[in-house]
Amino acid sequence: MRLGVVGMCGDFRTINQNEIDAIKELQFTGVSFHFPSSNIPEVVPNDITNCRFFLENAHLDLVQFGIVYQECLFDPRSSIRQTAIEAVNCGMPVARELGVFFYLFRPGSLNPQGAWTSHKDNHLPESMERLIETLKPIAENAEQEELTLVMETHAISIMDSPETCREVVDKVGSDRLRIVMDFVNHFQSLQQVYDSEARLNHIFDVMGPIAPMAHIKDIRVENGLVLHLNEEVPGEGELELGIALKRFDALYPDGYGLIEHLPKEKIPLANANIRNIASENGVTIY
Repeated sequence: MRLGVVGMCGDFRTINQNEIDAIKELQFTGVSFHFPSSNIPEVVPNDITNCRFFLENAHLDLVQFGIVYQECLFDPRSSIRQTAIEAVNCGMPVARELGVFFYLFRPGSLNPQGAWTSHKDNHLPESMERLIETLKPIAENAEQEELTLVMETHAISIMDSPETCREVVDKVGSDRLRIVMDFVNHFQSLQQVYDSEARLNHIFDVMGPIAPMAHIKDIRVENGLVLHLNEEVPGEGELELGIALKRFDALYPDGYGLIEHLPKEKIPLANANIRNIASENGVTIY
């Protein structure tokens, strides 16, 4: 498998040699960008040419281009859903011209506080029906652009379990719609965390065939009178990450795992830990 990173580059339009050098020093071979859909009209051809020049000269892959927007894909208001479709679709030509491997997007939430906040109505059958309806034209556009979509998921979101993720992909019925293998996001109980080998194997059994790119994180259990599961530096938490690396590598030996959601000062530790765990489990990172 291959290893990339999220968060060591800012705006793709201002990528520079210092960022490239820092990424290469840690031996990453892939990078990622997030970009607001509202800024897509400001992108000019030279922005794309410049980014491709830096990455190609450094022999770095652009693994993930994430489009960022506020709208929920399954909002009860059809006008909001249409705006969401347009927000996702508008970035696809830029992503294609950049030569990205995967185009990242999110389902959103009915909670007005943000895409990764919970709401009981996220899990209603009618919400799922609207999500499927909204995803179909997005997948059709991805087919025309020859882009592979990867949708973000989380236990608190409408995409709350491996089974739900598989169901959504099957119902949309497009080979261009896939899921991020963000296994940390599918731990729903303390028991699953403390028996992480079983949970990881279940996640990969169900989701593995439709999740060609991974986000590599760990889980920390925090003290408190209710359950608190937070992300942790890979190798510093509770999960049997060797299982995840072996399962992903078996499915996608040329696939990318991305380190994400870390401040820059913690990325070297995450990088070293993942490489050590991979080596101990017979997984080659190249």
